[in-house]
Amino acid sequence: MSPNSPETTYRATTTIPINRNVQNPNHKGYDETIYFFRNIYQKPPEEIYENESYDVSNDEFYDNIQPRRQYWSSKIHFVFACIGYSVGLSNVFRFPYIMYKSGGGVFLLPYFITLLLCGIPVLFMELSIGQFTGRGPIKTLGQLCPLLKGTGVASVIVSFLMSTYYSVIIAYSIFYFFTSFRNELPWTGCTNPRWNTLDCWNIAKLNSNLTRPNNPQTPAEEFFQNKVLQMSNGIEYPGGIRWDLVACLICAWILVYFAIWKSIKSSTKIRYFTASFPFVLIIIFLGRALTLEGAEKGLQYFFRPVDWSELKNANVWINAAGQSFNSLGIAFGSMISFASYNKYNNNILHDTIAVSSINFITSMLVGIFSFATIGNIAFEQGLPISKVIEDGPGLVFIVYPQALARMPAPQLWSVLFFFMLLCLGLNSQFAIVEVVVTSIQDGFPNWIKTKLVYHEILVLFICVFAFFFGLPNIINSGIYFFQLIDHYVASITILFVAFFQIIAISWFYGVTRLTKNIKEMTSKNPSRYFTFCWLITAPLILLGIFILALYNYEPLTYQNGTYHYPWWAHMIGWLVTATTLLCIPAFGLFNICRAHGDTFFEKLKHTMKPNIYECKICGEHHCEHDFHVPEEEDDFRMFPIILQPPPKKHSQAQINGLSDKSSNSSPEQSKEAVASCSKSQDVED
Repeated sequence: MSPNSPETTYRATTTIPINRNVQNPNHKGYDETIYFFRNIYQKPPEEIYENESYDVSNDEFYDNIQPRRQYWSSKIHFVFACIGYSVGLSNVFRFPYIMYKSGGGVFLLPYFITLLLCGIPVLFMELSIGQFTGRGPIKTLGQLCPLLKGTGVASVIVSFLMSTYYSVIIAYSIFYFFTSFRNELPWTGCTNPRWNTLDCWNIAKLNSNLTRPNNPQTPAEEFFQNKVLQMSNGIEYPGGIRWDLVACLICAWILVYFAIWKSIKSSTKIRYFTASFPFVLIIIFLGRALTLEGAEKGLQYFFRPVDWSELKNANVWINAAGQSFNSLGIAFGSMISFASYNKYNNNILHDTIAVSSINFITSMLVGIFSFATIGNIAFEQGLPISKVIEDGPGLVFIVYPQALARMPAPQLWSVLFFFMLLCLGLNSQFAIVEVVVTSIQDGFPNWIKTKLVYHEILVLFICVFAFFFGLPNIINSGIYFFQLIDHYVASITILFVAFFQIIAISWFYGVTRLTKNIKEMTSKNPSRYFTFCWLITAPLILLGIFILALYNYEPLTYQNGTYHYPWWAHMIGWLVTATTLLCIPAFGLFNICRAHGDTFFEKLKHTMKPNIYECKICGEHHCEHDFHVPEEEDDFRMFPIILQPPPKKHSQAQINGLSDKSSNSSPEQSKEAVASCSKSQDVED
């Protein structure tokens, strides 16, 4: 963000030695040289902020006064970013197909349980630690629990993998968007010999008293499978690449790049439209879907469990927990990254309630709309709801076009709907790619500054890299690969990442510390509901799902169980999971080897402790003991200074001499005096 931008509030700090002794009544003889950080609200020097996205410079003195990153220019920007992500593809695209393949209404019970006891509490936890540390997921986990720093790395890898196939959904949306401008929508009839087969069945044939085929398919289903995907018979038959989808994928990544190339400055304004516009269309489509024939059967399947025995199926619980995490965007690092741009005293409880409530409402609206339309398809084809369409990730491109074809002026509504889906995809990609950018930026600031120079080049490299990783999703067998990666990454891997993240924060860092941090920021302690879920219910539920999965886990299938993936495909899925989770023990061992201590257990104990400064007297992270803040500087308390350790002690003579010089000297002279004092103290030590 440019230094001249009115939306930016720059925070700069200088370390000024003060000749002052503080006596603590509880610690007799405690005599500490006090340093305080003075807030400077002014325009930073232009030459220092030339590369505005980074917090490093060639001058060590200015490294101490430059802000680490931008802030949201207003609270509403942050809320829109979180809502845009949670109301993105995870709800509109993923929720209907995950619920359909998990048995309909029976899926709602484990979904609500995991949402209330895991999802919402973990969302509050992520927003808290992100805002408290002001860093991305890797830096945050590394500071709270160095032993499990790899959990942050694993969450970034998961986000990157998701970006490779979520961009394919945007590519599909672009393809459908331009197709919707035709005089007649190609998914409304069964007369096109290029993609329609004898199994095509619609309302026109039903009214003509023709004989229904044994395996009827809707025109929208055949258009998606035979025209858009040109789908092969399995993942073992890769076929060729779909070049028209490659062009759409390139367009998708161009849109993503220019939406986030300036970081939060470029994406916040776009989110005003992309986060609010979909709600209008969802409500309109919902009203139309409820009037379709057979809609009541779909709603019964949505709300009323058909087979309670499905609750014994581990896949249902895995899908439910994975969906609750996907819909809220937790354990992916996105919410931590978003919260890291917050002001230190932002009330995150309000944000948690707003995001989780809107997420739940959106899931219900989208579910009702989708299953009302599925009920209409079942009515036309004369099939039970569970057998009417295939349970793959392409369900959204089968169900929604079916509803659009029933609207008056279907071309207009199709254009609006797929434009909405494009907006939702961009919302999700904003968050997913942003967490990757933020984490790399946090981990290698100096290398990025010297090698890449500009933030925009880093974003470009990530987008190009993700584009090539997404190409396997747009070959003839790409939809099989799509579901394979989505299942093992967004449903299985994310549960392990969430479990270790909860253990790192709640158990190793400690609920007591986290509660204290939240009170420092918001002046209120979190409720017992949150602390109990963090400490007990969330890890126990995830552990229970793991145990249930060992008991009756069923391999992934496609097309309502008629297609079984070959063994080597499952090996690819588990290899992706294992490679991602391997970061957790790898970084743990690395940090143990680097830790202080003479024995292994001493090093291990050291890595379990947080790497965050705490006051020797009161245990707070910023207070008047080690960092004195005069009364006139009271406003400074809103800024986090927790990551800056107390300065080294200096002799009283050095402090007095430096204080006299600093009062009548230029900034350059003050800089030299501080460096000289520090150097002298190092020699004494």
